[in-house]
Amino acid sequence: MGLLSNRVERSLLKPGDHIYSWRTAYIYAHHGIYVGDDKVIHFTRRGQEVGTGTMLDVLLVSSGPTRSHIPCPVCVPSQEAHGVVSSCLNCFLSGGILYRFEYSVTPALFLAKARGGTCTLAVSDPNDIVVHRAKFILDNGFGCYNVFKNNCEDFAIYCKTGLLVLNERTMGQSGQAVSIIGGPLAAVLSTPLRLVTTNVYGMAATAIGVYCASRYAADIGMRSDVVKVDVEELTSRIATGTLQVVEPSLPALPASAS
Repeated sequence: MGLLSNRVERSLLKPGDHIYSWRTAYIYAHHGIYVGDDKVIHFTRRGQEVGTGTMLDVLLVSSGPTRSHIPCPVCVPSQEAHGVVSSCLNCFLSGGILYRFEYSVTPALFLAKARGGTCTLAVSDPNDIVVHRAKFILDNGFGCYNVFKNNCEDFAIYCKTGLLVLNERTMGQSGQAVSIIGGPLAAVLSTPLRLVTTNVYGMAATAIGVYCASRYAADIGMRSDVVKVDVEELTSRIATGTLQVVEPSLPALPASAS
């Protein structure tokens, strides 16, 4: 664990740790909660690690791990449709490297890790509470998967902190999702500076500054639109429909002129 890498040895894992593993070409990372006994509870989109419900899935699925056709002798296939599953650590990693997500990092360290989805300023709850949340959600579900608002990282961060973003018009807790949006946003917001300076280095520095500011402001530890929600209340609200996350879909194509 350190400034440049959150890589961790298996022997150092503790129940309640938030772990993740990068997939092909570092396109995305899959997150979960280690609950002990070599088991990980994680959130998927109908058994698939990541998905948007759009054409982007062609890229995301191709970057994911190749699954063996031979059933794992340890893992038990989930019979539920809610997407929260329990896997052995080997199946979770799928040949990837093991990393541990960091909590309570300093602002300087947070900004030094340029890629989102590796750490947060938020404080983690005790490990026994984290494991309880993960196991309770395994039995009761975490709502509908949404790559930008309710994904595997959102699940793991909720288990660790109990914090939930209730404003449906904003991003979820996921640092990965913020990075995906923040990069292009920084480029767009820094474009008007071409009227002030033509120095490419100055524009690049400004774009980096905008990107870092957007990541910092959107971190779950800094946001004002989050509340602490008990896991029993969360799953009850999901079951009764008082808390909903909808899957994204492709916009309808405009009708062609006749």
